[in-house]
Amino acid sequence: MVIKKIERPHLVHTCETTIRFSEVDSMRIVWHGNYLKFFEDGREAFGKQYSIGYLDMFDNGLMTPIVEVSCSYKKQLNYGDTVIIETEFINCDAAKIVFHYNLYRKSDGELVATGKSVQVFLDRKGELLLTVPDYILDWKRKNGLLKV
Repeated sequence: MVIKKIERPHLVHTCETTIRFSEVDSMRIVWHGNYLKFFEDGREAFGKQYSIGYLDMFDNGLMTPIVEVSCSYKKQLNYGDTVIIETEFINCDAAKIVFHYNLYRKSDGELVATGKSVQVFLDRKGELLLTVPDYILDWKRKNGLLKV
């Protein structure tokens, strides 16, 4: 028996930013906490590209706080470097949003960090939603992540 893997589309967005002086320590190396800011930049750019940004959520009665974030540091970034932020939406059936991140140094293409974030859905009263909101189900259908 041959099992065929069903390929789902990957929703990925890539953007870049140049490391500013305010993002480095006294050794001109990016301070470790700023990598989470780069993840945020990636999420915001992804949201604009795919119409699933924070304001889109809010306009549909949702809030999406982060409940988990991780970062694995591979190489350093320095003042003046340009970092490429690759943000991938990880499709799952649960009532949450998962993103995976790859950060690359533009000058040599070196992978400098990877990461993951998890967000949950709250209604406007701040109540946790245990099922995927209709807005997100519709968004997934529109982007080929769910069968119609």
